[in-house]
Amino acid sequence: MRRFTRTRLTRILVAATLTTAAVAGTAGWASGTTQLPVTGAPAGTAAWRAAGLPDPEAMTPGRTARYFTGLGERRRQELASAHPGVVGNLDGAPLALRYAANARTAGARFAGQQVLAYDPRGRGQAVLVYGDLARARHVAVVVPGADVDAGNLGRLVRKATALRGATGGRTAVVAWAGYTTPVGVGLDAAGGDLAAAGADRLVRFTEGLRAVGAAEPALFCHSYGSVVCGLAAHRVKARDIVAVASPGMRAGSAAELNTTARVWAAKDPTDWIGLVPHVEFAGLGHGPDPTGPGFGARRVPAGDARGHDGYFTPGTASLRAFAAIAEGGAR
Repeated sequence: MRRFTRTRLTRILVAATLTTAAVAGTAGWASGTTQLPVTGAPAGTAAWRAAGLPDPEAMTPGRTARYFTGLGERRRQELASAHPGVVGNLDGAPLALRYAANARTAGARFAGQQVLAYDPRGRGQAVLVYGDLARARHVAVVVPGADVDAGNLGRLVRKATALRGATGGRTAVVAWAGYTTPVGVGLDAAGGDLAAAGADRLVRFTEGLRAVGAAEPALFCHSYGSVVCGLAAHRVKARDIVAVASPGMRAGSAAELNTTARVWAAKDPTDWIGLVPHVEFAGLGHGPDPTGPGFGARRVPAGDARGHDGYFTPGTASLRAFAAIAEGGAR
């Protein structure tokens, strides 16, 4: 037993060393700092409850949708004006009402954009929508990895808009920075605590889409975002789950994700993620490579993508495949 423990500890230390070296050498990221996930009811809930309104934490997205359906338009607007921080973040509330509420709380930061959620707490979270989420036949949600927050959305937005463009604008695409991501490389990125908190929020978000009649989405889960999707898979309301540049999904195989969604995986040969040993020990590491032959995911061609962020680059085989998956045509 002692020999086994030493061997496993050696493997995890090697994994941590290689991860740090790979990222520092190819992406220039710094060592990570510990993050506390933002969870629970939206900001402003105390005033909402004090006004005698239904407790957001006690309402499912389905119940929220029914509550707002029973209100007149004037009352809805009154609530959005008086409690924008709550209404703007209630999964299941009418989409247009959430956009209007978040326009008040987000201010000029996202001027002219459709902001489906905005939470200024911590580093900030934001969910942006490109296209007509209410009417689109197909919906895609891009779930990001480390270093993404309300003040640092550039890479996520580029991925989302590139995917929408690749579908000819037919698919509504959501840039979902709706959880507390790791910062840099450190224990947060190697552990699953932030991913577990993010998984709960992603599940509720997809339930909210269903509650307002939006199409069941395809999830494109990049890097640490694929850990989030892996932990959410057995509960999330999604048609497809695509693990992109994944360090692992905290499952031994696609079957162990216990999902009815189709599971896909993409990794290009120049991505530093390929240098990360796929081990899991004492809560660190995320398990097997989803692109491995034994995992059982459908492979997405990614030979012409470049680096860790190149999968959504216009003209690449990976982006064309993503567009086909988003539109439900890939097999």
